[in-house]
Amino acid sequence: MAKALIAGGGIAGTITAIALHETGHEPVIHEAYDRTAEGVGAFLTLAVNGLDALAPLGLKDLVKDLGFDTPRIKMHLGNGRELADFALGGQLEDGTVSQTVLRSDLYVALRDEAVRRGIEVRYGKRLADARDTSGGVLATFEDGSSSEGDLLIGADGLRSRVREIIDPRAPSPRYVPLLNTGGLAEGLRLDDEPGVMHMTFGKRLFFAHVVHPDGGVWWFANVPRKQDPSQAELAAMTGDAWREHLIRQLAVDRTPAVEIVRATREVYRPWATYDFPSVPAWRTDRMVIIGDAAHATSPAAGQGAAMAIEDAVTLARCLRDVSSIPKALAAYEGLRRERVEAVVERGKRNGDAKAVGPVGRVIRDFFISRAFKNPPAEDPNAFMWRHRIDWEAPVS
Repeated sequence: MAKALIAGGGIAGTITAIALHETGHEPVIHEAYDRTAEGVGAFLTLAVNGLDALAPLGLKDLVKDLGFDTPRIKMHLGNGRELADFALGGQLEDGTVSQTVLRSDLYVALRDEAVRRGIEVRYGKRLADARDTSGGVLATFEDGSSSEGDLLIGADGLRSRVREIIDPRAPSPRYVPLLNTGGLAEGLRLDDEPGVMHMTFGKRLFFAHVVHPDGGVWWFANVPRKQDPSQAELAAMTGDAWREHLIRQLAVDRTPAVEIVRATREVYRPWATYDFPSVPAWRTDRMVIIGDAAHATSPAAGQGAAMAIEDAVTLARCLRDVSSIPKALAAYEGLRRERVEAVVERGKRNGDAKAVGPVGRVIRDFFISRAFKNPPAEDPNAFMWRHRIDWEAPVS
């Protein structure tokens, strides 16, 4: 049995802890914040490959109870023209389809489940440094405390401290020239079928919305921005001024976007988009990074949470089956690197069409229209959601 120190108590870290606990190890989650993440964050759509990976951990039904089925997408241009109506990521053998869920609801449910299973969570433990010892790893935290274990797992996100410790020359995240925002509209009744994601390549913004079974409307928008914004600039994009800015950008399209934004009590403060084309070093003999710390992908891939889940399950299998921790971490990287880098690249391609100027938009709309009129025989995104992990199969 190995004692695994996990830096980061978000979705990636918590699922990793549960998966390791299932295989007989002793995970300890170290979360940087004193407070929890309840009520924080937007929503996400969890693809079926991520849901399938949760099944052997007994978590798939828990997640399905939190969200709602999102089986289809309708694509539109800003002039109101419908381009396509197709399945969103296929389905599992039992009929399970993609699920849309509030990120905070997912976090809270996973955290509570981890605690219920006896997994220790330590709050206010922001990682300061770590080093290999003769028999494991020693982690020190900004509050002056320390913890020893057999390995350290960095599930600490885009600005990962563990990534920096593993490789001080590690690349910085790549800015994708888009801001993200969204919200939950209430008291608005659209004729749309619940669970169908409507996505529009607008003249100025990419806008998506889906009707919840209770009638509410969940939406997000991507706002092109060439320069990587500072935190101060993002913090200033709030309140009525930010709402009216979005409405002006959306008003040029024939969509329900303006009325949706007006019916939203709180429009999310925007956040920037980043990805990692490749992170050269994922591990040492006793440290490893997972999830966004290793391979952040653009939201346009629709795979961020699913990739973190796949990482967690794969790492647990490797630590269950491989004879030593260094070999297990090497096996994990061997099983994951090629796949996640392909997903990051696909996400970049999907996102590029959202960040174009007036001339580029004309060209984009022309080629998008042709592409949907004559779709390829094979969905280029299919490799992402068709992936399955065999939990029972031993890792050689």
